Amino acid sequence: MTDGIRDTALPNDIEALKVLIAVRDATIERLTRHAELLQEQLNLAIARRYSARSEKGPSPQMGLFDEAEAEAEREALAAEEVPEVESVVAGHIRKARGYRKPLPAALPRVDIIHELPEEARLTPDGQPLVVIGEEVSEQLDIVPATIRVLRHVRLKYGVRKDDASGVKIAPLPPQPLPKTLASPGLLAHIVVSKYQDALPLYRQEQILTRIGVDLPRATMARWMVALGTETAQPLVNLLRDQLLAYGYISMDETPTQVLKEPGKAATSQSYLWVQRGGPPEAPIILFDYDPSRSQEVPLRLLAGFTGILQTDGYAGYCAAVRAQGLIHAGCLAHARRRFDEVIKSQGKHRKKGLKWSLRSGPHRRVLIWVLHSARILVGRQVSE
Repeated sequence: MTDGIRDTALPNDIEALKVLIAVRDATIERLTRHAELLQEQLNLAIARRYSARSEKGPSPQMGLFDEAEAEAEREALAAEEVPEVESVVAGHIRKARGYRKPLPAALPRVDIIHELPEEARLTPDGQPLVVIGEEVSEQLDIVPATIRVLRHVRLKYGVRKDDASGVKIAPLPPQPLPKTLASPGLLAHIVVSKYQDALPLYRQEQILTRIGVDLPRATMARWMVALGTETAQPLVNLLRDQLLAYGYISMDETPTQVLKEPGKAATSQSYLWVQRGGPPEAPIILFDYDPSRSQEVPLRLLAGFTGILQTDGYAGYCAAVRAQGLIHAGCLAHARRRFDEVIKSQGKHRKKGLKWSLRSGPHRRVLIWVLHSARILVGRQVSE
């Protein structure tokens, strides 16, 4: 021991010293990377436990995944901006703010004429005033929903009143649900209110009761089932044919619970399988219900399809990929999730910008995972 420093017994040979320093440098680098990995794992664990669940991050690279949504949002905000109206006053341009966007020209107009009293339309000497113009202001109005009864009156024709053999009567036009009191307009209103506006049938029943119509929700429920199983099924078949005719389908399954399902408890999970594809300008989205999540469901839904199938990597799709010879593509949403985890693993450093390095263990693994998920695997199933 000399001056408090332990004697390390370093060799006197220069080459041996170089080797020793290189070994120590490699050890320091390895331990440093290991410490960085542990710190990132700790940051990610803390973020998962205490931070927000949102995957929105500060990195501009995250915009690679939501460019279309961001552009659409910017266009919507630009469309809502109040335009400035310019007027020339005393030789200069004055910008008037608060100009209201005009109402759509396609809406019908109802003119309400506001006239001066008869005595106010006379001059002091009794001469009538002359109309020299008008000032128009518009308000947006709405007529509350009204309900009516359609009476189908079919005239009968015959030779004599006591001879029914030659009676002729005009046929009824085709109806979505024959032998019911539901018109096509009423059925369309119930369907849009329930499935587009998320208005349950019991609330629709209350709304109809307020305007004097007693229409039980059980009756409306039977109509919805009949529309799905009878009226809309030919349209669904045509949509499925068009969906399978194109070369790309994205597919996913989401759990749901069904009450009083035969052979299953009410708390057990069933699944809604969604397929999206068809022409890009008019995409087709179809939902199929099945109590199972087995590989038999994709085999049935994808029968006759050839092309690219994009999924989240669930193994239940692999049988259909092999049987149909499909191209299996990975899910970019899952790839973005790995970028988000890398950002969160930076801890305090993420505010100053990400330190990307291919030599860093977690960064390298994430990049490899992203490339593997985003590429299209030709002629074989996804291995993971």
